[in-house]
Amino acid sequence: MLALTELGQRLRQERESKGLSLEDLQKLTKIQKRYLLGIEEGNYEVMPGKFYVRAFIKQYCEAIGLDTDAIFEEYKSDIPSTQTEDMPQQLSRVRSRKEIPQHTKGVSKAYDYLPTVLVVAGVVVVGIIIWVIAQNIVSDKNKEQANQEAPNSEVQQSNTQEETNETTAKNDNSKSEDEQSAADKKEKEKEKAAKEKAEKEKAEKEKAEKEKKDSGKQEYKEVQKTGRSATYALSGTDAFNLEVTSTQADTWLDVKNGKGNAFFSSILKKGETKEFDLTKETEARVNIGYSPGVELKVNGKAVDLPFDASKQVRQVVTIQYQPAEAQ
Repeated sequence: MLALTELGQRLRQERESKGLSLEDLQKLTKIQKRYLLGIEEGNYEVMPGKFYVRAFIKQYCEAIGLDTDAIFEEYKSDIPSTQTEDMPQQLSRVRSRKEIPQHTKGVSKAYDYLPTVLVVAGVVVVGIIIWVIAQNIVSDKNKEQANQEAPNSEVQQSNTQEETNETTAKNDNSKSEDEQSAADKKEKEKEKAAKEKAEKEKAEKEKAEKEKKDSGKQEYKEVQKTGRSATYALSGTDAFNLEVTSTQADTWLDVKNGKGNAFFSSILKKGETKEFDLTKETEARVNIGYSPGVELKVNGKAVDLPFDASKQVRQVVTIQYQPAEAQ
C-alpha cells in the first residue's frame, strides 16, 4: 500500500470523522471507489488524466464539506497542475502581439498606454472564461467516466418517479373510493337513525293517544287493604301497562302475574324505570322493598301507593285487571 500524502491523510480523516466509508462516498460523488482510494493514497496514476485528478479532489471535498479553494491552496504541492492553469498567460502573450496597435506620430504617451491596458484586461477576462469552461468540461467528463460501470441513474430516477406517480395516483383513487364509501355508509346510517327515530316517535304518540283515550274511562279503585298489602281493580280499558320508577334510592322490586311467573325480580336502581306490558294478564303482584320515592303509573297515569311510605317501607300491591271488551 502506498504511503498517504498530507492531502490524502486530511481527506481520509475528515471522511472517517463523518462516519462515511469509501462505498458511501462513491454513492455521493458517483466516483469509482478505486479513484477515491487513489486520491487518499496520492496514487494519481490510476486516474484517467490530470484533469480528472483535480476534478475528483474537488468533488471529494464538496462531498465531505471542505472548502475546495482552501484545500487547493493549502495542498497545491500535492495536487498536480494542468496546462489549463498556464493558458491565460499564453493567451496573454499571443493577444499582446496581435492586438497591440501601431501608433502614428502625434499621439500622446497617455493614449499609447491605454490600448495596452485594455488588451491585457481583455486577455485576462478571456483567460478566466476559458478556465471556467475547461473546469466544466473536466467535471462533465469525470461524471461520464465515473458512471460508465453503473446504470444510467437519471433513467432509473425517471422510472422510479413514474412508478411513484402511478402508485400515488392509485392510492389517491383508492382513497377517494374509500372516502366515498365511508360517506355513503354514514349517510345510510343517518337515514336509518332518522327512520327509526320517526317510527319510535310515531309509536310513542300512538301509545300516548291510546293511554289518553283509555284514561278517560279507566277505573282504578281499591278493593282490599290489610297489613302491608293492598288489592286494586283495573277496568274500563283495553290496556294494562305498568311503570315503576325509583327516584330516591335503590329498591328491591318483584313483579309477578297471578300464576306466580316473575317478570322482574331484582334491584331497581335509583333513577331507573321499568315498564311492563301486562295486557294479557288478569292479575299482577308488585312487591316493593323500599317504597319511599317509588312511583307507580298505570297506563301512563300516576297512582298512589296504598300506604304512607314513611310508615310502611315495604308494600305489596296486587292489581286485578278486567279488559273493557270483556265487560
